[in-house]
Amino acid sequence: MMLIPCPWCGPRPETEFTFGEDATPVRPADPAAVSDQEWTDYLYFRENPKGWHKELWFHGAGCHHWFVVERHTVTHEIAASYPPGQEPKGADAGEAAE
Repeated sequence: MMLIPCPWCGPRPETEFTFGEDATPVRPADPAAVSDQEWTDYLYFRENPKGWHKELWFHGAGCHHWFVVERHTVTHEIAASYPPGQEPKGADAGEAAE
């Protein structure tokens, strides 16, 4: 079982969490200004990377917060977890996800 480090509750079993989505796409500043194809691409198409990736997770059985997890998609190693809009804390955090 994978232990996911919630930024508020600490390491908890994966069964307490729900995977949300890829945390890397950036929402268009003015959705009305983009084409239908660009909006469709933003909403529905995601990469399926092999290696380090930033993901959004929800702690449904705990604090009910959304947060970013930097996770290796093959080994499930977790390099960092932090609130959305913030940077990971620590010198090593974030380097693995590049």
